[in-house]
Amino acid sequence: MACDAPTVTLPRPRSAPAADPWLRRLRPGPAQSAAGAARVVCFPHAGGGAGTYRPLATAVAARSVAGRPHEVLAVQYPGRNDRIREARVEDLRTLAAGAHRALTALPDRPLVLLGHSMGALVAYEVARLLERDGRAPAHLIVSSAWAPTRVPGGTVHLRDDDGLIDEIRHTRGTDQRLLDNRDVLAMALPVVRSDYKAVETYRHRPGPPLATPVTVLTGDRDPLVSVADAAAWQARTRAGFRLRVFPGGDHFYLTGHWAELADHLVSAPPRPVPVPVG
Repeated sequence: MACDAPTVTLPRPRSAPAADPWLRRLRPGPAQSAAGAARVVCFPHAGGGAGTYRPLATAVAARSVAGRPHEVLAVQYPGRNDRIREARVEDLRTLAAGAHRALTALPDRPLVLLGHSMGALVAYEVARLLERDGRAPAHLIVSSAWAPTRVPGGTVHLRDDDGLIDEIRHTRGTDQRLLDNRDVLAMALPVVRSDYKAVETYRHRPGPPLATPVTVLTGDRDPLVSVADAAAWQARTRAGFRLRVFPGGDHFYLTGHWAELADHLVSAPPRPVPVPVG
């Protein structure tokens, strides 16, 4: 069973570093960010890099309150793009620990965490670490992702290259021209394989639900994550919860809905809803 739906990404020009190699500042620059503005931190999917979120950063900037623009950062995992020479990380909690260390070194601001697919699980584990520190995020937004207790595992990372390419084709998240380019695949497949391993070997560790509000976004035609599996995130928060299902949306619905995604990022988090007793 597939663990995630990667897109293959090519190296792109470096975004501005944000105090740590784990972070890229997409928009705005540090001089433009008001002290009280929220900090949005985006976590890429399997095979993805920080640059995936550039369209989102543009959409968020268009919606930010005048004088208090949201700062948009994206996590850059090791072993890809401008970190290609670093060792890849094949453990999801190790990825979360690296991102957590980078975030705690930044000036304190309200944090909004956004993760797509594999990135949602990394963002969730970062939220757990931040809550342990007494720095709960203001909002966690997860996209196209199983609830942590429902991650199905799998053995895609053990397939040969052709088997891995077949899986990428199945998820329809990558331009066919890239899949036909063997030079690109030679760079990308090791990254995709490592990310698959990180998700497929992830097991949720018991613990209390988050004190952070959670919004879940998913497509009703996602071939990997059912609406029920996405809705199960509700059990992982004791704060507000919101579920939005995009009609006709597949696993990568977000590429056609950056504006709506930005609206969720800049809006107030969901409020707690009383749970019926009995």
